Amino acid sequence: MAVGIYISVPFCRSKCSYCNFASGVFARGMVAGYVERVCADIGRVQQTAAEMGGSLERKADSVYFGGGTPTTLQPQQLERIFTALRQEFEIAPNAEITVECAPGSLAPQTLESLVRVGVNRASLGVQSFTDAEAAAVGRQHTRAAVLDDIARLRAAGINNINTDLIAGLPHQTEASWRASLDETIAAGVPHVSVYMLEVDEDSRLGRELIAGGTRYHAHFVPDEDAVADFYEQACARLDDAGIAQYEISNFARPGMESRHNLKYWTRQPYLGFGLDAHSMLEGADGAVRFSTPDSLDEFMAGAPFSRTPVSSREALEETYFLGLRLTRGVELKAVSAGFGVDAESTFREIIRELESSGMLEHRGDAVRLTAAGRLLSNEVFQRFINAPVK
Repeated sequence: MAVGIYISVPFCRSKCSYCNFASGVFARGMVAGYVERVCADIGRVQQTAAEMGGSLERKADSVYFGGGTPTTLQPQQLERIFTALRQEFEIAPNAEITVECAPGSLAPQTLESLVRVGVNRASLGVQSFTDAEAAAVGRQHTRAAVLDDIARLRAAGINNINTDLIAGLPHQTEASWRASLDETIAAGVPHVSVYMLEVDEDSRLGRELIAGGTRYHAHFVPDEDAVADFYEQACARLDDAGIAQYEISNFARPGMESRHNLKYWTRQPYLGFGLDAHSMLEGADGAVRFSTPDSLDEFMAGAPFSRTPVSSREALEETYFLGLRLTRGVELKAVSAGFGVDAESTFREIIRELESSGMLEHRGDAVRLTAAGRLLSNEVFQRFINAPVK
């Protein structure tokens, strides 16, 4: 089976207050060394796969540059990585090749480079079309810059465009959220991602919210009920516009779903290169996951991979909680055939309990989240992870 390839580019012009990724502002002198380290890892991927106990397919049908802000790389650095990839992998002619872009960072020469290397999909970290909301969390773009980037991408032949939105930003109101949705729909993009603001210790804004403080505009963050309402409004508005929900946070026009991300949710093999990059390959004894460090210093120093074998029981659990992210849900007959067990009986009590509480529903052979279940999805997933072994 063809693999998906993820390239982590952790460099940003500024660190957004809500961001909990392994990314940040680093000295420009580190970038060249980082690119060379990533290329070296690509060059020894066969050895790494063997050491991890995974079976590597040289064919790849998706490539995803995420961050951070990949478009902070110089054109020659982007092209250097693509050259390394094409030396080690047979990238399918119709492969989906995505690059995440911070609006306003897409210099003309960078756009030309993206086209040269075959990029055919762009993901714009818009978060809000209201300039004051974007500025409050450290975004350096404006509504006008976003619309200009969309127009320039299309003019360059990159029409498969995603826009990210976040429900729950400081100062966000029902009116401003509606305005962001209106702008997104009017832009005519084929894919939209809608995330609810994450509150955890891994971001500056999250820590301030937990502490009850006022830095980073934390006291202007909408309450949980408002954020849930914003999310539900997005689901309805986007669906009415022909942009259907196919995953908890993702919406697309027909045929425009993210092929790369679907690999994660359907447990297909993928490889990650760069800081805090994760991989999953099948091996003789089942699947194996491995990842690089989330510290840039450790990564550059050549720290070893973290390796985690996946038992058949864990693989079944993953099939449920990843598959339930998808609107179509988990097809029980297919799971039973794949694992040689009765997929429903293994988790029958949990499924019944979640159905009775309105979190899950049966549709034919599939079990899937309800609208209420999507809002509380992490709690649903945890039930499958903690299920007693039978």
